Amino acid sequence: MRLHVIEAGAGPAIVILHGLFGAARNFATIQRRLAAHYRVLALDLRNHGESPHAPGMAYATLAADVRETLAAHGALPAAVVGHSMGGKVAMRLALAAPEAVSRLAACDIAPVPYPSHGHRGYIAAMRALPLTPELTRAGAEAALAEAVPSAPLRQFLLHSLRFGAAPSWRLGLAEIAAAMPEIESWDAPPGVSYAGPTLFLTGGRSDYVRPEYRPAIRALFPHARFATLKQAGHWLHADDPEGFLAAIAAFLSPLLGSGIRAEGAEP
Repeated sequence: MRLHVIEAGAGPAIVILHGLFGAARNFATIQRRLAAHYRVLALDLRNHGESPHAPGMAYATLAADVRETLAAHGALPAAVVGHSMGGKVAMRLALAAPEAVSRLAACDIAPVPYPSHGHRGYIAAMRALPLTPELTRAGAEAALAEAVPSAPLRQFLLHSLRFGAAPSWRLGLAEIAAAMPEIESWDAPPGVSYAGPTLFLTGGRSDYVRPEYRPAIRALFPHARFATLKQAGHWLHADDPEGFLAAIAAFLSPLLGSGIRAEGAEP
């Protein structure tokens, strides 16, 4: 599947993959800053943003979508930065096609199965929302309040809702709901590893990447390095955008070959 791409800048190719319920535009500020030195392609994964809706969200399938899209844009090999679900897609791509990935940054995610973290309840509430012309953002937020108690999370989810005469979700909610067992799982190809430079960037206030996951990480990514943004939770790029940018830019800077670095210490 060819995915929707937002592209900016010129230079070595960098790919940004969002997490569940997200979209390429969530990384607009990060993309704009990195585009000073790189060709940055932010992708909408299938059933998200402006990309097509289709059944099947196994990580092998999502990684194949990314590879096909980057090949069509002449953007291989590329450094791949993925957050949460997008980090799993990035890892799966690196394992299946290491020649396609020059560097890998997995942001607050590990190559392990995860519980739903309430995601199935959020999907049910979003699917139950009456999409009538009278629907307002305030009304939609009120309707989701019981299932999604966090106001910032409700606002994030509603970024994917089009309002107006015919409200509609940019998200393929039916497809995502059916694929939740795949999304929550992890499926690595047997007997493979990715030997390229790898960064696992985590939030100090998140429990997504626990110390006990490190053996599984190092088995698949033997050159993995770890860095933590102490004041960030799972949403690293939103909780600490400057720290996130500094860590990612430092990790990517060897691609420039000119010693250029963004502000911040190397993680």
